[in-house]
Amino acid sequence: MNRTPDTIKHIIIINIIMFLATQMMPQQMLNLFAMHFPLNPVFKVWQIVTHMFMHANLMHIAFNMYALWAFGTPLYYIWGNKKFLIFYFAAGLGAIFLYTVVQYYSFEQDLQQLLAQGVSKDEIFSVLNSGQIYKGFEEMGVAYYGVMLGASGAIYGLLVAFAFYFPNAELMLIFIPYPIKAKYFVPLLVLSDLFFGITNVLHTPVAHMAHVGGALVGFILMKMWRKHDFNRWY
Repeated sequence: MNRTPDTIKHIIIINIIMFLATQMMPQQMLNLFAMHFPLNPVFKVWQIVTHMFMHANLMHIAFNMYALWAFGTPLYYIWGNKKFLIFYFAAGLGAIFLYTVVQYYSFEQDLQQLLAQGVSKDEIFSVLNSGQIYKGFEEMGVAYYGVMLGASGAIYGLLVAFAFYFPNAELMLIFIPYPIKAKYFVPLLVLSDLFFGITNVLHTPVAHMAHVGGALVGFILMKMWRKHDFNRWY
C-alpha cells in the first residue's frame, strides 16, 4: 500500500505533461483538448476524454493529483488495474455528461426565447460565432463559450468510492480544520456542490455540476459493484 501504483503514476505524469504544454501554448491546447460546448465549432469529440487531463492553474492540478494519489491508491489495491480505470473514466464521463446537459438546458432556454422574438437560428449562431452575446441572454453566451477542464469529476467519483470502503476515515477541508468522517464529509461536499451549481451564488468558474456528475456515477457504480461481484466478470 506504500507504493504508488504505476497506473496512477502514469495518469499523474500525463496530466503534468498536458499542464506544462498548456503553459507554453495556452490557446492552442485549450482549443484542442479542453471540453467545449458541443454546438460550438471549436468542439471536437475527443475533448470528452481529453478535458480530464487539462488543468487551469497550478493549484487546480496540485489538488486533483494529490487527491488522485491519496484516494486512488487504496482503491487501486482493492480493485486492481482494469476495474480502477473503468471506474475513473466512467466517473469522468459522468461528470462531463451532467455538466453538458445543464449547460445545454441553459442555452436552449435562451435560444427558444430569441426564436420566439423572431430572430432566426442562423442569425443567432452567426452572432455567437462572431464572439458576441445578445444583451439579456448572457447565460447563452456562458454556455456557448464555456470551457470545461480538469479531473475533478473523476476525483469526486473516487471520493464517493473511498467513503464506501472507508466510511470512518477522518478527512479535513482547508477552511474547516476539523476532522470529519468520510461517510459525512463526502455527502456534505457533494451537496454543497449541488447547491452552488444550482444557485450559482458564488459566481465562480468552478464546474460544480461536473463534480456532482462524477459523484453520482461513482455512487451508482459502487451500488452496482456491491450488489454484483464485478471481479468475476474478468
